[in-house]
Amino acid sequence: MSNNRQKLELTWIGKNNPEYDIANIEPRILEENPDLSYGDQNTENMIIHGDNLLALKALLPEYEGKIKCIYIDPPYNTGNAFEYYDDSVEHSTWLSLMKPRLELLKMLLREDGAIFISINYLQLGYLIILLDEVFGKINFQNIITIKTATTASFRAINSCPVNVSEQLLVYSKNKELFKSIPIYWPTDYSEDYSHYIENVEDKSENWKLVSLDQKANEYFNVEDWKGLKLKFGSEWKQKRFEFKKKIAFNSPNRVVSLNTLQKPSKKIQEIIDRSKSTKNEIFEIKRESMNSIYVFNGRTLAFFQKKFKLIDGKNIPAEIITNIWNDISFLSLGNEGGVDFPNSKKPEKLISRIFQLLTIDNDLVLDSFLGSGTTTAVAHKMGRKYIGIEMGEHAYTHVHKRMKAVVDGTDQGGISKAVDWKGGGGFKFYELAPSFVVIDEFGNPVIDSHYNDTKLIRAMCKLTNYIFSPSPSDYWKHGKGQGNNSIYVTTQMLSVAMVQQIVSHLGVNETLLICPKKYEPGCEKVDTRITIKKIPQSILKACQFGKKEYLLPIKERAIEEIDEEEVTDDEE
Repeated sequence: MSNNRQKLELTWIGKNNPEYDIANIEPRILEENPDLSYGDQNTENMIIHGDNLLALKALLPEYEGKIKCIYIDPPYNTGNAFEYYDDSVEHSTWLSLMKPRLELLKMLLREDGAIFISINYLQLGYLIILLDEVFGKINFQNIITIKTATTASFRAINSCPVNVSEQLLVYSKNKELFKSIPIYWPTDYSEDYSHYIENVEDKSENWKLVSLDQKANEYFNVEDWKGLKLKFGSEWKQKRFEFKKKIAFNSPNRVVSLNTLQKPSKKIQEIIDRSKSTKNEIFEIKRESMNSIYVFNGRTLAFFQKKFKLIDGKNIPAEIITNIWNDISFLSLGNEGGVDFPNSKKPEKLISRIFQLLTIDNDLVLDSFLGSGTTTAVAHKMGRKYIGIEMGEHAYTHVHKRMKAVVDGTDQGGISKAVDWKGGGGFKFYELAPSFVVIDEFGNPVIDSHYNDTKLIRAMCKLTNYIFSPSPSDYWKHGKGQGNNSIYVTTQMLSVAMVQQIVSHLGVNETLLICPKKYEPGCEKVDTRITIKKIPQSILKACQFGKKEYLLPIKERAIEEIDEEEVTDDEE
């Protein structure tokens, strides 16, 4: 029997292109630009300018498995030529560019972490299948629908129904460890809550239900509102609604709706059926460690609200948040954060809600499509550590400008007032270093002259997946690997005597990788705990050196898709 079992997957032209295999991507080093770093010099917050695929690979040795929450807002492939992104790449190109980025993002996530991705209907189906492949279908958590506009936003309506929403996909790293934090929003009254329990203090089987309309009329009579209908005319119904809402908010444990329970157990369904023939009796179904279910005339009672939560400093009736978000305004984003980013900016309130769902103070968050800097601005104000990556010039013109205002406390827009933001903290600004290996005038691979000794050591640590961590006592320990593994990088000619000297200080269970430019014959045979790999030849096959960028196309024409089945033998 064959073990080559087929699986459901999305395929496209160029999916297996080696150029986008993450194993072939050179892990660059990140160089701080002190002139653009700002605020607290001891901060761990990072802003990175450069291609996000190279930057994500550069982060791996230090940050693999350490990011709690990732939010990205990639180009949606809408066919609109945005000022900063060409958002008209065809599907195959878009998928080829997204897949390796998602693979690296998954590696950076903590086991209990999750990724949130903004997308719209054009790429939603493709992205879900791609995420199922990268993260595993079992780790799908939710699709959140966000109302982003109203019909007032459209000067001309060319289709019906009008699309006023976007989606937010949520995938965990490990479903077993994923746990979101319950958050609440203010409860608004709905006329679905139509009944009032007059004697809620009694046993449930003795409860007396009356319509909320009847109860409202009683309140009107008591407060001498008999002339309300005459006085307000056509506004009577609205005033009546407001009064019923007032009753619901003042007595949330008395106001109920009559619902049909979705997917009841066999036992509960039997009680529901019995109550249909036993009019006006209330059955209580007690459940261990859970609230009871109350059944009345074949339908279950749902209380308007029992919970009061502190929201924006006020203790108000609230309900747990759903996957339909229609309370975040996208209409006044223009200059939020002091920068303009047409068609692409997200409200700070949206990002703060995502962080509230999954993170606590000092958790590390990441955005690799940083845009105008909303994610890092929100993270900074909320006390989260962050890494933001942006490839365009607006890393300087938008992100840097915005984050300086956040640190200074002069940015009082967005969520600033809600979190009482006054300023403080800081961030470090990084650039991607050039490719480690270049081809000289004779066609030979050589180390780029940009790399001095320190940069060379850092680069080799990256390339060999070691963490740059020079030992203060042992000159031959430049970086740490797994277990008791270390790395030593030297531009000197490595001699047998040098290796023997190092071996005399090497612990019994220690191993050492030595990366010299040149070495004498016999060095590799001195001790089995020593491995020698010459640079740069030792790492040439591992990465695509000299590759400047893996950017999403900017102002470039998309390649045309070709149906493989249409290629004839002659064309081959």
